[in-house]
Amino acid sequence: MFNVKIPLIDYLKGLSSETVGWLAVLFIHGTTIPSVLGLLLGVSDKLPSIDVVAFLWGSLVLLFIKALINKDTLNIITISVGFMIQAALLGLLVFK
Repeated sequence: MFNVKIPLIDYLKGLSSETVGWLAVLFIHGTTIPSVLGLLLGVSDKLPSIDVVAFLWGSLVLLFIKALINKDTLNIITISVGFMIQAALLGLLVFK
């Protein structure tokens, strides 16, 4: 009856599951960075609770193991670099 084109749906049809998985890894890594940067810059004094961080890091470890099993180089590199950045930010907090 109606032939309405929605550009977002057309765009989403072109995405692969691998692309969505890679974006999910980026989003998971990014969840703690704003609060850690806020603490480092003195904008905020609140950090996410330890259980939230433990679940996020646990899920990233599982995704890293999955990437190793699948030999998915992009996710291996992305998760490794993300862990290094998060470890550096946490190091700056501890050794401030």
